[in-house]
Amino acid sequence: MKKQNYELKNDHIRQRFEGLRQANPDLGKTRLNLSWSNWGFGMEPLSTSVQRLASNGIQFIELHGNHYGPDLGYRPAETQRILADHGVVCGGICGMFSRENDLSSNSGVSRQQAVDYLKRTLDFAVELRAAYILVVPGAVGRPGKYDDSEFARSVATLRLVADRFAQAGVNAAIEPIRAAEVSLCHTIADAQSYITAVNHPAIAHINADLYHMQVGEAHIGEALLAAGPALTNLHVADSNRCALGEGALDVDTVIRALYLLGYNRPGCYFTPEPLGPGGDPYPAMHGRSDPATLDALVRQTATYFREREETVLSGH
Repeated sequence: MKKQNYELKNDHIRQRFEGLRQANPDLGKTRLNLSWSNWGFGMEPLSTSVQRLASNGIQFIELHGNHYGPDLGYRPAETQRILADHGVVCGGICGMFSRENDLSSNSGVSRQQAVDYLKRTLDFAVELRAAYILVVPGAVGRPGKYDDSEFARSVATLRLVADRFAQAGVNAAIEPIRAAEVSLCHTIADAQSYITAVNHPAIAHINADLYHMQVGEAHIGEALLAAGPALTNLHVADSNRCALGEGALDVDTVIRALYLLGYNRPGCYFTPEPLGPGGDPYPAMHGRSDPATLDALVRQTATYFREREETVLSGH
């Protein structure tokens, strides 16, 4: 039976990976850095969240970028203590961009709020030694565009803080998001075009998201490879935006593509963010979640990921 096109692409990635695996017997000695994006845990105390991750062997965390104002957000010293107590390290900060702090807004007030928000988040990132801050070019939850100048406004606004990123030694990781949630920057190629337009060495990285890639990309594995060394973080959820192993996502092809990129290196993170189905998951970050549900979500995802990574690396 003739294979489908996506199967042929999967086969090509598998063949390339097998060549790499045979040529590098120690390939699996250094594994992918498993992290977790915690903003989906909502109002839960950070200490509870970090303990859950540590008990499942997750050594990195992508912290909720919750410095929405000078009086809000995690306090650096307390956060450092909580992480250190559980042996967890901050990989990066998940920047949160809504209509109120929209880099592409036709409101100067909103764009100024985006600049101020990024400055506060950068200060926190430096304290936590975070490798990256996730940046979304337009507001999440606003799929309809303001006008035809969104892209230009977003680029110009992010340039205002580009030098601050460089001074802080923190990477800006541009995230493409599906068209149902944002008005611009939907694919890896879009993120690359945006980075080119900003034209600043500190704005040069990509945060990909498997859930959004299922809609925006022709083939997830090929798109990851196209992102190349710019890829610094990968948000992960299964095809139904739930825990890994509960949907139809081809996790093995994703893992093979990442190893082909040499993604099992410091500063690169495999970061589950299973938010559940729906158009706008943002309300979850300000609500209460069921601890038992979160425990099961983390346990299922971490266990399944490790099983698939071991299977891929062992070749059977």
